[in-house]
Amino acid sequence: MAQPESTIWVCRVPVTSVWTGPEKVRPVDEHGVSDRPDLNKWREAMDKQQNKDLTESNRLQTQLLYGEPVVIEEINGDWASIIAIWQPSKKDGRGYPGWVPLGHLQEIAVLDEKSYARVAVDKTQLWKRGNKPVAILPFNTLLPVKDAAESTVCVHTPDGDAYIKSSHVQLVSSPEHIPRGSGQAICELAERFLGLQYFWGGMSSFGYDCSGFAHHILKANGIYISRDAGDQSVEGTAVDPLDEASWQAGDLLFFAYEEGLGRLHHVGIYYGSGLMIHSPTSGKSIEITRLEGTVYEKELCAVRRFVQEEPT
Repeated sequence: MAQPESTIWVCRVPVTSVWTGPEKVRPVDEHGVSDRPDLNKWREAMDKQQNKDLTESNRLQTQLLYGEPVVIEEINGDWASIIAIWQPSKKDGRGYPGWVPLGHLQEIAVLDEKSYARVAVDKTQLWKRGNKPVAILPFNTLLPVKDAAESTVCVHTPDGDAYIKSSHVQLVSSPEHIPRGSGQAICELAERFLGLQYFWGGMSSFGYDCSGFAHHILKANGIYISRDAGDQSVEGTAVDPLDEASWQAGDLLFFAYEEGLGRLHHVGIYYGSGLMIHSPTSGKSIEITRLEGTVYEKELCAVRRFVQEEPT
């Protein structure tokens, strides 16, 4: 008798938010939990206070991208308690925990994968045969490859076999083997998202929060760090926060309330020359800012290095 096909649960929409609990969803969040969530309409539906409340009321945890695998812990009606196994977190040794609409997940067959396609552009169109558009996939989406041609790559998806332009993806042997980039490469990649609006819990090129931005920019350069700033701040190699001359482009800068002595609340990427690129807060966009003379200069509490540059 043939053995049953191995399966895994994955995200079946371009981006879904992971909530602290189903009860945290408000009426204004309709576009975020609908069958085909629309992050742009969701953001537009919220006023300034409702957007801020995503943070203040601890509603969102993180986000999943299309095809991202999860472990389902529990199903409660239309919701599933999951572990996002590609997002390291001290909250659970297996990955990031939270709740997502069950309709945003799908069980699919596991391929005997030979490689993955990583979306290397801001966003790309996923197609079915016959030029049928399926979904807009954000940066860093990772999908198993079934076949690669000169102009298109066939990928294994929750929508079956589908296609992405070859020029829009990077082929990697596994999600853990993205080629490592330099500190300068980290900064140059981060620049591509200048002007993108902040989104609490955001882990996609539709909107990042501060630690989601750092996580994804480093991941795209083959460096795996935790999802949350608090966890990130004790990873990598410590650099003296009082010795700015020792900082290198691509280092992560961490900030805490009470002039660096209180609760850690923010992370940015050091750009060099006293500058930082970061996703600041609700209502603002990814920017390059000078540290000197700002609240960030007073609140800096840690610098961590994840790329050891070769001496010149």
